[in-house]
Amino acid sequence: MSLTGALSSAISALNSQSQSLAMISDNISNADTTGYKTTSAMFEDLVTASNTATSYTSGGVTVSGRANITQQGLLSATTNATDVAIQGSGFFVTTNATAGGTTSYTRNGAFTTDNAGYLVNNGNYLEGWRTDAQGNIIGNASAASLGPINTQVASTSGSATTKATIAANLPSDAATGATFTSSMTAYDSLGTANSIQITWTKTGANAWTASFGNPTLASNSSTTTGTTSSGTVAITFNSDGSLASTNPSPPTISVTGWTDGAANSSIALNLGTVGKTDGLTQYASGETTPQVNLTGITPDGLPYGKLSSIAIGKGGVVDATYSNGQTIAIYKIAVATFSDPNGLNAASDGMYSATAASGSATLQTSGTNGAGTIYGSELESSTTDTSGQFSNMISAQQPIRRRRR
Repeated sequence: MSLTGALSSAISALNSQSQSLAMISDNISNADTTGYKTTSAMFEDLVTASNTATSYTSGGVTVSGRANITQQGLLSATTNATDVAIQGSGFFVTTNATAGGTTSYTRNGAFTTDNAGYLVNNGNYLEGWRTDAQGNIIGNASAASLGPINTQVASTSGSATTKATIAANLPSDAATGATFTSSMTAYDSLGTANSIQITWTKTGANAWTASFGNPTLASNSSTTTGTTSSGTVAITFNSDGSLASTNPSPPTISVTGWTDGAANSSIALNLGTVGKTDGLTQYASGETTPQVNLTGITPDGLPYGKLSSIAIGKGGVVDATYSNGQTIAIYKIAVATFSDPNGLNAASDGMYSATAASGSATLQTSGTNGAGTIYGSELESSTTDTSGQFSNMISAQQPIRRRRR
């Protein structure tokens, strides 16, 4: 063995231990970095081909870094409703532009809403699938339908009244031909609140009609806002005061020609169950001047509302809440899985890119087909164990100190 070979072997050891220290330093410095995965130093010996029984030629040592990308970090709760974390396999899908950008993958779920309404992290846009209000993906959960999550895709809300439940007692001691009025609220498709007057008319023994007037603005009853058709219902009662029948059955109100440009409305009325007293009834009022005793009119629909907050729930559903109290799902976050996640290429800000070693990304929804579960208002902590890393640092320094003496 030559002196040069010995020196070369020692230098390779110093270089390898220095690289090991660099990896340890990176791990320690990122102990508080969200979603950070440690790198481990893997040493391998170098053997020359000139060794014989009487002569030894040193080869030295080399080191390579092994990324522990699949290591799970602890999830910790946060106060930010748009923070997300994955428990299990997979990565969030991001792109560096709203259209035509480069795709990257990350476990760092510290996303916030930018001034355009997109969920971003270090300039990267979180990707997901558009959903209906119940959280069902519109179309297929494919790469073609994946896109940056824009929380302002539905910045306002309001829903038309499509059904209404009416419960009231129509006085049996009222004279035939007597009329009474009530009113119900109906929202058009643009969220405008309107009032529809109901006229109750006793037409005979155990027989009534309900007619429905044209809608007017709830805020100004003198302003007519549409035309009501199919607005008269014949109602009969049994001798015990329970509902006997309605004609038509089921009764429906149709409103056309909304003056604010809303779509035509069809409102199904629930006046109670035939043979029961859970809706309309006919009992004696016991009053000198009989009156309709209205128990309640409960329509669905919602007034116009503005977007007030965004939150991400378990399963990666992005929910939008509005000033009218409505909360609807607008997106579902995608999870990308790989055949070999440790083969991903690491970049700054906790981003990774696919390589030939990692394979192409397979897109899944939270908790399906081996993908991890997404949790909202949580972040994945760094996998750095500082006590273990400091122990590794001490071990790495020993050979360097001995060689320098």
